[in-house]
Amino acid sequence: METIIVQDKDESILDVLTLALEQEGFEVISVNTCDEKKILELIDKQRPHAVMLDIRLSDQDCIEVCKMIKLKYPHLPVIALSCNSNVHEQYHEDGFDGYIQKPFDLDLLYKVIRKHISK
Repeated sequence: METIIVQDKDESILDVLTLALEQEGFEVISVNTCDEKKILELIDKQRPHAVMLDIRLSDQDCIEVCKMIKLKYPHLPVIALSCNSNVHEQYHEDGFDGYIQKPFDLDLLYKVIRKHISK
């Protein structure tokens, strides 16, 4: 079973993502904060197949966490979750491997995840 760490500050979005991914067969570790130390410790302990981080225009925390993840785990896919209208232009510049724009379609969510997780 593939494991995904999902981070979002909005509990309702985090709940929906967790449920949707679990129904698709993933083991999900939910985190409601973008604390660098906590997320890196989870990665060390859980060895996920992918990480999803919520990025916002006014908050650079998760972008910095992505950079730290990529320094330590360069091959671990990190996917941006964002309602930013320019996420499709910016995600790669910030070090993310892919993105899912909010509000998201579940089929697209699964497609993006499967693209970055090899079976």
